[in-house]
Formats: sequence, structure tokens, C-alpha cells
Amino acid sequence: MAAAVRTGEVSPVELTDHYLARIERLNEQVGAYVTVTAERARDEARQAEKAVREAADPADLPPLHGVPLPVKDLNMVDGVRFTLGSGVFTGLTGFADDHVVTRLRRAGSVLLGKTSAPEFGLPCYTESDVAPPARTPWDLSRSAGGSSGGAAAAVASGLAPVAQGSDGGGSIRIPSSVCGLVGIKPTRGRISHGPIVPELFGLSTNGPIARTVGDAALLLDVMAGRMPGDLYAAPPVEGTFASYAGRPPGRLRIARSREPAVPGAVVHPDCVAAYDAASELLMELGHEVVEMPPVFGPDLVPHFETLWAVMATITPVADGAEHLLQPLTRWLRSRGEATTATQVFQAHAALQGALRAAFPVMDEFDAILHPTLAEPPVPVGYFHDQEPAENFERQKRFTPFCAMYNVSGQPAVNVPLHWTGDGLPIGIMLAGRLGGEGTLISLSAQLEEARPWIGRAPDIWTA
Repeated sequence: MAAAVRTGEVSPVELTDHYLARIERLNEQVGAYVTVTAERARDEARQAEKAVREAADPADLPPLHGVPLPVKDLNMVDGVRFTLGSGVFTGLTGFADDHVVTRLRRAGSVLLGKTSAPEFGLPCYTESDVAPPARTPWDLSRSAGGSSGGAAAAVASGLAPVAQGSDGGGSIRIPSSVCGLVGIKPTRGRISHGPIVPELFGLSTNGPIARTVGDAALLLDVMAGRMPGDLYAAPPVEGTFASYAGRPPGRLRIARSREPAVPGAVVHPDCVAAYDAASELLMELGHEVVEMPPVFGPDLVPHFETLWAVMATITPVADGAEHLLQPLTRWLRSRGEATTATQVFQAHAALQGALRAAFPVMDEFDAILHPTLAEPPVPVGYFHDQEPAENFERQKRFTPFCAMYNVSGQPAVNVPLHWTGDGLPIGIMLAGRLGGEGTLISLSAQLEEARPWIGRAPDIWTA
């Protein structure tokens, strides 16, 4: 699309009108957007079209010039409604741009609106009090995952070409898996989390969601960059991430594991089939695939839960407004508020100690293969209709592989290689060394070429 805009083959106004029309027609079915900025989008598209006409050399325009895309509603956009997926903030308007939003704007993109997120981004599904549930278009009775569920539903339904997401415990990779998309959680510190929202534990990061590896890599290039005040810095990358999508990975040494660290988690046969098929494909492509030695055990799960509960308390809620929060949020916040400072430091220290033992083992491999999720896409309400404790346990058993790489800060991607006999997407996850996004992108692009998924699309795509 960016190339077509530069050559004049298509105008930003035409692209924007196309997506706004699809959003108006289909958004109620898939629950992708909580806020649509139609007037702003058309104004930005007209300005982008004017810039193309007046450019001395259109090749010098920014990389996403005139391309419409959304921002997740956990990220602030100046002058745009900002709910954080919560009934507490239905009247809040953004008063600044997050750094990642600034980078998307500088890249020339047109803002379509804000994609739905669950309350404060805490659960792995997107069913809030401010928007309809986000649904995977492959089966509208099933959840699009979370917390970037709206972003993934938008891309998978053709309501956006790509989308920005964020990931604190799998929130890019989970919805990418259940919506049949590429999702990249980059290395900790690769993308600034500022300037408003703190990222004290280093668990969360922004990242791209797209239909192809090349699109995801280009969006990562646009979003990447450290800003003053950031607590973490990722190793530098040679060249652009987009260049790695066209670069053969060479023969890699890849570890694999489907043993979940979460007690009680059982990997569904469909997810095992996707994992085994990916292992065979990697070997067919010439890579060495070996079993992964155990590095993370169930003893670490309570420490992650401690940090997650404390993170639930960071968003300020006015006195007297707690009753507007969803039951899961109140339950997590009560756990976090009951946690002492000593317990927080002990949990952080235990996780750091485990990482110091794990990195020498993990760094022996160029990539690590897991199932992205332990189960296929689940029905809407599967988590949300339960009491908070059972809700949380179901979430843990559903996604027992993702959060370890938020703890470690390593990059990890979802690759949509597999579909069930019923037509549901099942992703596989590849994790890499710190700073190793380029290797993961090259490897994912090789898998995409060997087993293309771009020809697959849900019925809603042609609606």
C-alpha cells in the first residue's frame, strides 16, 4: 500500500475510505474498534494525498505515508478518547501521544481509530464494559484473544492492513495465534513505553501485528527506538528489520519444548499437531532441531503472579469508582494491594535468579520453538463468565508458554502455520536471543515461503 501511494496507483483517501467503510459494515460483528476517528482519518488522508502531489520525489516520503492503521486503546493519542478498556474511564480524552504513536505519525500513517482492549490489558481475552467482545473472524463465536484482541480482529477481518499491539504476558502473540496472524514481541527496550505509562518490571512492550512477516518487520522498524527516561535498552540491530524478511537465515540450531511450566496445563492435540508439523518443517529446511533442556519450572509461576497483581494496581482509580471495575480487575488489584514491598522484591529477585541460570542454556540456540497456546481458540465468555479465581486459572492453563519471554525480555513471534480441521488457526511460537529479532524474522519469512498462509482468509474477508 505504501508503494502504491508513492506511485499514485492508489490515494490515501481511497485507502482510508475503504477501511472506514469496512469498519462501519463489520465492526459490530468482530468487535475490533472501540473508537473510530473517521473525520480525523479523512483529514489526515487528504493531507497525505496533497503531500504526494507536492513531493519532489515521492520515494523520499516516510515509510507508511498514507497507510491507514489503528492504535490500541491502552496507548494514549492526544485528543482521542482513551478508555483503557474500562468503564472507569469512558469520559477520558488523551492529553499526549505515547512515543510509539509519535513514531507511527512520523512514519506518515493515518489514524483509523482505537482498537479494543480488556480492562487495563490484564486478561488474555478482550471482553470489556466499553465495547463488544473482540472475536476471531475465523469463528465469530470465539474470542480474538487479548489483550491486543481488537488489533488482531481488525487485521484478520480486513478492517486494517496492520496494527500496533502491546504484550505484557503474551498479549500480541495470543491474539495473533487465534486470528491467524504474525505477531512480534520485540526485545525488552526495543520500543519506548513512554512518556506516560511506567514500565517498572520490564514485562510489557509494544509490537506489530500483521498478515505477513514483511509487513510486521516494516512496522517494527517504524515503532522501534529508545527515548530518554526508558529503563531498558535493547542491543542494536544491523540494518533494518524489514531487510531480514528477505534474508535467508542460514542453518540454525533450534531447541523445542511443549512442556508447560503452569501446573495443570495440558497441550491440546491440535496444538501438539501444529508444534510437531513446525518441527518437521524446520528440519526439512535444514535446521537442527533438538529437545530443550528444562529452564523454567512451576516454582516461578507464583512470582509472575505477584508482579501481575501489583501491576494491576498501577492505574489510578478514583475513590468511589472501584465498583465500576470488572470482577477480575478488582480481584487482581486486591491481591496486589495486599502484597508487601518485600514480597515484590523477593518475586523480582527470584525471577532474576532463574534467568541468570537459564540464559547460558537458552543462548546455546538460535531459536526456541513452543506451541503459542495450549488450546485452540475458545468461545467468547469461556474466561469472562467465571468467578475471578477460576477465570485466572483458565487463563494460565490457556497460555502457559508466552509469559516466560516477557520475564526474560527475549523477542518472540507467533507464526500462523497451522489450521485445524474445523478451520481454526493454531500458531507456533519462536523465541530468540536478546536482540535476536532479525534471526526470528528471517526464520519466520522462510517458514512463510515454505508454507504460505496469505492465501487463507476467513469468509468475512470478502464481505
